[in-house]
Amino acid sequence: MKNTGEKLTIGGFAKAAGVNVETIRFYQRKGLLREPARPHGGVRRYGAADVARVKFVKSAQRLGFSLKEIADLLRLDDGAHCEEAAQVAENKLKAVREKIADLARIETTLSGLVSACRSQHGHVSCPLIASLQDRADLTRPAPSDRPPGKRRATPVARAAERRPFC
Repeated sequence: MKNTGEKLTIGGFAKAAGVNVETIRFYQRKGLLREPARPHGGVRRYGAADVARVKFVKSAQRLGFSLKEIADLLRLDDGAHCEEAAQVAENKLKAVREKIADLARIETTLSGLVSACRSQHGHVSCPLIASLQDRADLTRPAPSDRPPGKRRATPVARAAERRPFC
């Protein structure tokens, strides 16, 4: 969009925003993007502010924000709610740090399992398979209805904190 006053059809808008038309429609259904009025017998048109909004949504998604969190941030976009927006970002940062810790525990567990497997050299029982069979709790899904900040470690991460494998 070279001219900021230029109005685009949904196809041109999607292209300018770097998404497809279905993404635009999905964002409209979710309330993340307004649906412009259709002039009598005409085609809906979108402007530079709409393109910027979609780019904001995509950027926030790349940072790990859910669509609900993005909707919350968009509602706070009047300049007077910076502290509330910071709180949303702080909550996301805490969740990311918890996920990183879980992934580090998973990495440690898997690394130990791979080492144990490689040290067996043709023995009948594979320590990796045996240890996973012994840990039925690894296949149970974690409750997903916990509020942010109250999540438990994943089953694999919890298993990493238990007894050694071999």
